[in-house]
Amino acid sequence: MADPVHFTIDGHALEAAPGTLLINAAKQAGISIPAFCYYDDLSLQAACRMCLVEVEKTPKLQVACTLPVAEGMVVHTDSEIVRKARKGTLEFLLTNHPLDCPVCDKGGECELQDMVFRYGAGESRFREAKIHVDEKQWSPIVFYDAPRCILCYRCVRICGEALGVNALGVGNRGAAAEIIPNKGDHLECDECGACIDICPVGALTSGTYRYKTRPWEMEHVGTVCTHCSNGCKVTLGVRNGEIMRSNNRDRSGVNGEFLCVKGRFAFDFNEHPDRLTAPLMRVNGQLKPVSWALALATVARKFNELRARNGNFGVIGSNHTTNEENYLLQRFARQILRTNNIDHHRTGDLPTLMDALAGRTGGLATTQDISHSKAALVIHSDLAQEQPLLAYQLRNNWRLNKAHIYAVTPGVVREDSYASAFRAEVGQELETLESLREKLAAEPELVILFGAAVKGEAVRRLVAFGDSLGIPVKYVCLLDYSNSRGASDLGVLPDLLPGYHPATESGLEAGLNYDQMLGATNLDALWIVGTNPVSRQPLAASGAFIVVQDLFLTETASRADVVFPASSVYEKSGTVTNVCGDVQKVVRGPKTMGTKPDSEIFALLAKEMNVDLGPSQPGAVFQLIRQAVHGYNVPLAVIETGGAAPTAPLNGHVDFRPAPELVRSANNTLFTSGTLGRFSNMLNSVIESPGELYHEPIKHTGIREGSVQTETRGQEQ
Repeated sequence: MADPVHFTIDGHALEAAPGTLLINAAKQAGISIPAFCYYDDLSLQAACRMCLVEVEKTPKLQVACTLPVAEGMVVHTDSEIVRKARKGTLEFLLTNHPLDCPVCDKGGECELQDMVFRYGAGESRFREAKIHVDEKQWSPIVFYDAPRCILCYRCVRICGEALGVNALGVGNRGAAAEIIPNKGDHLECDECGACIDICPVGALTSGTYRYKTRPWEMEHVGTVCTHCSNGCKVTLGVRNGEIMRSNNRDRSGVNGEFLCVKGRFAFDFNEHPDRLTAPLMRVNGQLKPVSWALALATVARKFNELRARNGNFGVIGSNHTTNEENYLLQRFARQILRTNNIDHHRTGDLPTLMDALAGRTGGLATTQDISHSKAALVIHSDLAQEQPLLAYQLRNNWRLNKAHIYAVTPGVVREDSYASAFRAEVGQELETLESLREKLAAEPELVILFGAAVKGEAVRRLVAFGDSLGIPVKYVCLLDYSNSRGASDLGVLPDLLPGYHPATESGLEAGLNYDQMLGATNLDALWIVGTNPVSRQPLAASGAFIVVQDLFLTETASRADVVFPASSVYEKSGTVTNVCGDVQKVVRGPKTMGTKPDSEIFALLAKEMNVDLGPSQPGAVFQLIRQAVHGYNVPLAVIETGGAAPTAPLNGHVDFRPAPELVRSANNTLFTSGTLGRFSNMLNSVIESPGELYHEPIKHTGIREGSVQTETRGQEQ
């Protein structure tokens, strides 16, 4: 490693690695150098001139965002000449910038506003009329107000470099320059809203948030996105019990600042007018609203009657309920209902992977491994559509760390633009891998991410292939929903208890699986929690007593005898486990009157049945999980402070019944999310919705007549 460079900033003797930019070296020492255009991990722009500093023995001020530290360099970041230069820069930026802070959505969070308070002049020397351009709406999500724009190009760079979409460019020149979308008057992109959040001023605003409230009027709740399995941290802005916006305010969690369209905008299902707010019970063939007391008493009485005569129960769990709720549900099924007939919609073959990796450590990749591994292989997944955070991390790993990426998919994917791409039909992936053996074996390490098409014996063959490479290999079994991993780890399976122990250890025979329960005609009761199986396949149990817990009156809920209105993940506390096994805490934000968290429903039902379910509070249940489930004894301090703690569930041989036919991906795109996506008006309003997997990406150059384009699709950064 090269010797560090020694230099001085504002009288502080410092050192940093050679090549470190002055702005970053100062930040590491706790010295703030203001900037608008500079942004970590994006290309250097040097457009705003706000980061000017005085360097001794240099004839004029220098921009700290492009200047590497040098041996013996002496820097002044707050001298009189520097303050005067910054004041002048702000005066130029405000030449056409409207002074509408009281109505601007960025008020209270505006970087320009902060800098003007710190350095700005009391009045401007410019008396000319400001150039006015009407506000434009680029999509239902993104609005652009050109006069507010300070042309820092953050939005252009985040879209082109970090996301690889290149939906934005720059049109015109000089005072008339403005940001333009790739279609001239509208956006066709991922609609992720990263351009809005990265904008330092109020030029780009959100269609879900604009003119509704102020930052100081909201309660900011850090929780986890309830859509896909990547487990992105979100900060919900809640006012009067309603979610006003979603972002990642403090860049915490596994995702940093990244959020896709679902995490940033598809929270509106929570306030959808079709939310269930009272229990429903079938009376004379019709579902009618009833009290919680009557609904609970009815279900408890029926369950007790069936228990007394050894009735046949079936329980279908959810990919959206918390770890604590999954643990309580399987305990309720096994200890109270005395059945192992419990399963969930499986979107990846986790048990087979756990068994194939038995007896070894470090075989499962964490989310951080995706960002730092020297090489990664994606098998049968349109990653940018199905796993947007992992796709973002892989791209940045390639862009910033020169990682080698390989993609074996049945159709075109965004990774094709920078990966070694190969086409393979479903079931032929492993044969295609043989042609890559030499290249993969030459890598120092490898992370393999595989989708639902690789299941059963194919998972074992994949692990054997990885072992044959002779290099360290880690695996990610890609899953679809927010707690698909937690449902499997916590024993919502007919043949496996929490921690992948055999279900026969419960003293009961292994039970019916998902398809068998839906197709059974001899079930006396079917309890369906937080899922909608009837939307995918028929339900044969016409004579069974059906109980459903859900947010909406879905196709499945419409078949029920009793429906309990459940709270969403945004309305409850607990933990969830993402696709890479990282446990994070969910925190209650809003509250929909009339609904209850699933864990509370379990507890109330057990109490009504006069049976002991044990502790039901999320904190107490998680303590039980930490004691009982191998790999979940994670440090509480990490969880409680909003961090992500990786689990280590590998625990020797997994004794289970292989059922690869049960592994079925939901094939969600960026713009679909099962039942929740159907009830998100914002998600359904964008022109890209619902989208499709493995289709040719949008190929916009972003160039139009009379424009100057700084980024074009295909010119990877």
